Amino acid sequence: MLTMTGRIEREIMPKPEKHVFICLNSRPPNHPKGSCTANGAQDVLMEFGRQLEERQLFGRFKITRTSCLGPCELGPTVLIYPEGLMYTGVQPGDVREIIEEHLLGDRPVERLRVSPEVWG
Repeated sequence: MLTMTGRIEREIMPKPEKHVFICLNSRPPNHPKGSCTANGAQDVLMEFGRQLEERQLFGRFKITRTSCLGPCELGPTVLIYPEGLMYTGVQPGDVREIIEEHLLGDRPVERLRVSPEVWG
């Protein structure tokens, strides 16, 4: 917004309660490490967006697409802060459970949680 003094002021963006990072890293086909995109990460991203919009939760939670988060061979990978909790093998059908249990209920979805050997 331009003020009368000619300065540009921005509206304050609300700080999200949780920030969801979704890996969209892509590697060539048959790469030994694999990639989240090849395993369906784009569909996971779209499902998060669809459900957050449908539930009018975009002010409370933020989604960010990222590059490699590490365990590519286990992807799609989703990382949620402020907890620093990583999920692997996430599919579009898991998104509702992550939103209900983790984002809204503060309870991790244990069946998708990456092992401590991968994410300490």
